[in-house]
Parts: sequence; C-alpha cells; structure tokens
Amino acid sequence: MGLRKLKSIKHGGKKLSEILEAHQRFFRGQDGGARADLTGADLSHADLREVNLSGAILREANFEKSDLRKSKLPGADLSGAKMRKADLRNADLTEAILPGADLSEAQASGIEFFRCDLSNVNFQKAMLRNVNLRLANIHGAKFAGADMGVAILRETDLSGADLSGVDLSTTLMPKGYAAGQGKVRSA
Repeated sequence: MGLRKLKSIKHGGKKLSEILEAHQRFFRGQDGGARADLTGADLSHADLREVNLSGAILREANFEKSDLRKSKLPGADLSGAKMRKADLRNADLTEAILPGADLSEAQASGIEFFRCDLSNVNFQKAMLRNVNLRLANIHGAKFAGADMGVAILRETDLSGADLSGVDLSTTLMPKGYAAGQGKVRSA
C-alpha cells in the first residue's frame, strides 16, 4: 500500500491540500491565509514530504507511518501526536511543542529538536542519529532502545529522562554527565 496524497486527505470537510495552501498564505502574511488547525486529523500513511507546517496546530494528529522527510515544523504544536513509525528524517522541529507525543520506532535522524518541549515523549526504538536536542525539555521522555549515535545533548537537562539501555558512547553529553548514568530519573 502506497502513501496517501494530500488531495485525497480531508479534515473538517476540507481537502488537506486546501488547508495547506491557506496555511502558506497565513505564513507569508497574505490575504486569505489561515493557520492550519489539524487537531485530531488522521494523517497516517500520508505523503507529507517537504510540507511547511511551521506554527501549525497538530495536537493529537495521527502521523503513524507517514513520510515527513524534510518537512518544516518549527513552532508547531504536536502535543500528543501519534508519530509511531513515521519517517521524519531531516525535518526541522526547532521549538516545536511535542509533550506526550509517540515517536516510537520513528525514523528521526538528522532532526533539529533545538529548544523543543519533548516532555514525556516516547522515543523507544527510534532512530535518533545526528539529532540536536540542545536546550530541549526531555523530562519524562523514554529513549529505551533508541539509536542516539552522534546526537547532541549538550545544554540539555537530562533529569527525569529514561536513557537506560541507550549507547551514548558517540553522543555529545552535557558537562559533568558521568558515563553509565543510563536512567537519569531524579525525584
């Protein structure tokens, strides 16, 4: 089964392609623009490569097994989004809001998670190579089984994050982090 095209997906009685066109006008400050509000939208198995959803409202949206490679999501609200097994490689999520999102088994290498709210995110078994998590809130995030090779965790508070079983040998860690801390939960 192939990925669903934008024109075939509807949300709130509108075609996704129309919602995205209005969002582009909103993003550029043009007349007729409207911020994309895709709260609870079923965007599973969708082809969303290189889509600009900067600042969009995507709370509880289902992106399971969708292709979001090179998409632009800075400042997007993805609270509680279901992104299990999604392909997010090289997407920009700078300052995105993702508390409680499920990114388990996601392909998320090369992502800019700079200053993101990643509290309570499920990253279990995700591919997180070459990601930037500087200044991100990862309190309560679960990374068990994730591949975090060459990830950047400098300037990131690791307290409350579960990094147990993660190979951090090539990860750039915060100053003072002792190797083998694994589970970094503190009460």
